[in-house]
Amino acid sequence: MNRLQRILFPTDFSRGAEQAQAHAVAFAEKHEAELHLLHAVVLHGYDPYNPDFNLVEVEEEILVSLQKDASRRIAAAIDPGLEKKLTVVRAERRGVSPAPVILDYAHEHDIDLIVMGTQGRRGLGQLFLGSVAEEVVRRAKCSVLTVREQKEPKPPSDMDTILVPIDFSEHSRRALTYAKRIAASYEARLQLLHVVEQMIHPSFYAIGKTSILDLDPDIIGRSQREMERWLQEAGAPDVTAESFVVDGRATRDIVKFAEDHDSDLIVIATHGLTGIDRFLMGSVTQKVVRRSPCPVFTVKSFGRQLLD
Repeated sequence: MNRLQRILFPTDFSRGAEQAQAHAVAFAEKHEAELHLLHAVVLHGYDPYNPDFNLVEVEEEILVSLQKDASRRIAAAIDPGLEKKLTVVRAERRGVSPAPVILDYAHEHDIDLIVMGTQGRRGLGQLFLGSVAEEVVRRAKCSVLTVREQKEPKPPSDMDTILVPIDFSEHSRRALTYAKRIAASYEARLQLLHVVEQMIHPSFYAIGKTSILDLDPDIIGRSQREMERWLQEAGAPDVTAESFVVDGRATRDIVKFAEDHDSDLIVIATHGLTGIDRFLMGSVTQKVVRRSPCPVFTVKSFGRQLLD
């Protein structure tokens, strides 16, 4: 990654945010990038159309108090010794909700990478409400590294294995190039994974065969050879890599593979889909971000790019 100059770390001062901060600092140190610390000052549950929230004086008093507290906590968020090595920028911004504040700040300051925590919420509320992290991943014009809170988080310095899902699209080709650069900087090895999607048609459509592996047994070998070719063509420094092919569902088996193989990071492309189909169906990337046991680096197919 040749142009990683400014990293944004939005924080709500939670334990999950602290774990994400370690990764933000690690990337900033490796690339000598500016580190921007941002806290969005919001009144949670605020609804401008609800008369109950129209007590302007009370609202302003609460916001001022929250902003003072944020200033104090964000000033203490970075070890003073680290500021001798890095350029650190601190900011508090008011807003109705955190995601727009984060996105506006990233746009205004030409941020190259956003690093943030995600609570990984599940259930029906997740479908309708989404999360701040998912909204940022979906709408940001730059890459986003999401870090899910763990009971015993592994420090960034111990990053040994990086998983790269490959669907043989140009988007995943770009993600592979990013992954090679990250792997080289951390001296990590790559796990290239292609998921052969299971067929969903009734068995009589294919004379009793419901899996593409039954119809084309050589697809595993061809997929592995193609991934190895892509690895060579991706340029960047040489890194150790293994190729894997599984039969299943990408949304399920990428996460399962990461769990079973102790992946420390997933680098995955997002196509940047929007609209009603995106809301109802979601995407592979969105579901991986939501469920992944390890941090997820999403590479955008649009907007700011970090590679020449």
